[in-house]
Amino acid sequence: MNHKAIYKLYSNVVTIDDGSGAFDKDGNKVTIDMLAVNAWVDPEAYIAKRQAEYPPFTDYLDGIAKGDQAQIAKYIADCQAVKAKYPKT
Repeated sequence: MNHKAIYKLYSNVVTIDDGSGAFDKDGNKVTIDMLAVNAWVDPEAYIAKRQAEYPPFTDYLDGIAKGDQAQIAKYIADCQAVKAKYPKT
């Protein structure tokens, strides 16, 4: 089960058990629409994707320390390309 989607779609759910289902604060089972859960798109998914592809920040710091404007510009361009590849939703 996509726990994050369930918590976002059902504010009354406080616990989820993959085998038993979702429950509210009183232990009552909450009926979940799995089509809605499976269709839910995490609006923050772009964050992890960007983090995985950003160039190491040490490249930028190295460019600053050396005064290498070309290296600094390349770092910024590489970051902008990642942002374009994974836009905020």
